[in-house]
Amino acid sequence: MENLTKWAIDPTHSEVQFKVKHLVISTVTGSFKKFEGSVETIGEDFNGAKIEFNLDVASIDTNQEQRDGHLKSPDFFDAAEFPHISFKSTSFVKDGDEDYTLTGDLTIKGVTKSVTLEVEHGGIAADFYGNTKAGFDISGKINRKDFGLTWEGVTEAGAIVVSEDIKLHISIQLAKQA
Repeated sequence: MENLTKWAIDPTHSEVQFKVKHLVISTVTGSFKKFEGSVETIGEDFNGAKIEFNLDVASIDTNQEQRDGHLKSPDFFDAAEFPHISFKSTSFVKDGDEDYTLTGDLTIKGVTKSVTLEVEHGGIAADFYGNTKAGFDISGKINRKDFGLTWEGVTEAGAIVVSEDIKLHISIQLAKQA
């Protein structure tokens, strides 16, 4: 019988960040502070892993309270109506020593689209308490308009306030479950 291994995201050693161009000349970085996720593997081989991830939209943080409030509003994420962003993998394929391609269904604001992300595996190690941990850096880009985040701000000079492309950078530490 195949040895199914379950892993859980360790939120204290993980972060979910996004970057978006503001006025085309500068970049705003934000993060989500509350999230959870699980991974299922055969043994400690991550090739073909099944991955599920959920984050709490209301935990968005761009270091500016007024902007965070706007992002939670119906103009953007509509946190009251759509409190979670979710991801469920459809494939996780090794394509190099430490590199993987992750494809899955991303749901934002009730809209589900397939996205492909690049993953770099940082390795597996034991912590001070003998727990097995695995680290991954995940990156990619999505178009916010694909997910109904269509708010358009244009300055008097005609500059777009928020670009369509959102860059994702996620650092995850997984803890092997007993």
